[in-house]
Amino acid sequence: MDQVQTFNNFLNRKGLKTTSQRMIILETFLDSDSHYSTEELYLRLREEYPKIGYATVHRTLKLFAECGIAAERNFGDGQARFEPIHSEEHHDHLVCTECGLIIEFEEPQIELLQERVAAKHNFKIETHRLELYGLCAGCRNS
Repeated sequence: MDQVQTFNNFLNRKGLKTTSQRMIILETFLDSDSHYSTEELYLRLREEYPKIGYATVHRTLKLFAECGIAAERNFGDGQARFEPIHSEEHHDHLVCTECGLIIEFEEPQIELLQERVAAKHNFKIETHRLELYGLCAGCRNS
């Protein structure tokens, strides 16, 4: 089932309406690789859709997380950020502490090492998150 259908089903179960504003927010959110804060998504939307308010964007992002199509993340900058969840996909993050750039990456050797460590300690990993903090190339060079 795709994410739009998942969100619509969730809204129906919660007794909430599928509004045009929610669908615009969803489409914009899903069409980007960004890790949006409420403010960033609001600023992106308001140029084309000035009637969509900040509170609507915030509540809608929270609904995305609640229904499982987005993950709420905190990368240490004091803002909650949201990223779409793709069920088969796992990735980790490099986070620039200067400019806030977030780079997604996949590294099979890290995944293998985690499994080995868990097995060594008779531990079953259910989920994990790896975030590495430092300076991106642009910030190091300036």
